[in-house]
Amino acid sequence: MSVLVVGSTALDSIKTPKAENPRLLGGSASHAAVAASFFGPVNLVGIVGDDFPKAYLDLYRKHRINLDGLQTVSGKTFHWSGEYEVNMNNRRTLATELGVIENFNPTLPASYQKSPFVLLANISPSLQHHVLDQMKKPKLIVADTMDLWLNIALPDLLRLLKRIDLFVLNDSEARQLTDESNPLVALKKIHRLGPKYVIIKKGEHGAILSSPKGMFLSPAFPLEKVMDPTGAGDSFVGGLIGYLASQPGSIDSKLPRAMVYGSVVASFCCEDFGLKATTKATRAAIEKRVKTLAKFLKF
Repeated sequence: MSVLVVGSTALDSIKTPKAENPRLLGGSASHAAVAASFFGPVNLVGIVGDDFPKAYLDLYRKHRINLDGLQTVSGKTFHWSGEYEVNMNNRRTLATELGVIENFNPTLPASYQKSPFVLLANISPSLQHHVLDQMKKPKLIVADTMDLWLNIALPDLLRLLKRIDLFVLNDSEARQLTDESNPLVALKKIHRLGPKYVIIKKGEHGAILSSPKGMFLSPAFPLEKVMDPTGAGDSFVGGLIGYLASQPGSIDSKLPRAMVYGSVVASFCCEDFGLKATTKATRAAIEKRVKTLAKFLKF
């Protein structure tokens, strides 16, 4: 089944203590769409300017990502610049240039409106609502967010939580949303806001799922070397929904294994800058890491 992914399509300039890479393919939709594409067809919704490199469009096509919903307009593509410390958990934003995404108001192609699986990747809640308004009874709606929207668009985000099935956020965002430092208490509070399923991402320490069937703790795939964690969270949720769309059975029965696949796809993302490592990964390499992670989980 197809997955619709909407979010930011961006150019990222990333600096670490050891290297600097300007204007890489990035954005929440890019990372999530490539991650989902390992498992089945993906419909991408986004906007880029006329400065967007053709080579990046070719990368989307290489992964068989449908670009009917990607608008190219006159102007500059959304650009984010950030710098990481030696501890990759710490980063600071150097510049944010909205460019053409500032006035983004997508009209979905008719073929997109029937996509059974919908991923509202990190983008403003008002745009997430706008996309949902155009969908026709999807089977599963997943939404990701970030602290910015908790700060400037909380009412819109709270309304969105009543319309979605699965909400994904990191541990600091969960604390901010619920005013609870204990993630188990925070999960209960988030469920009361609407979502049937909630996943709290904990970076290198994995993720926690809360569902009607109970809880599941998914580890992150251990890496000896992390080059750039930008987009790892988006890759996680993209791999997760891609796997869910590719497998038969109920969402409840598939979610734990989908989280493991999401963690594995995210591990490739961290091994090089931007999408360089993810776009070189293969389904066979993903399956190999899933088997390795399964061995680590046995006791």
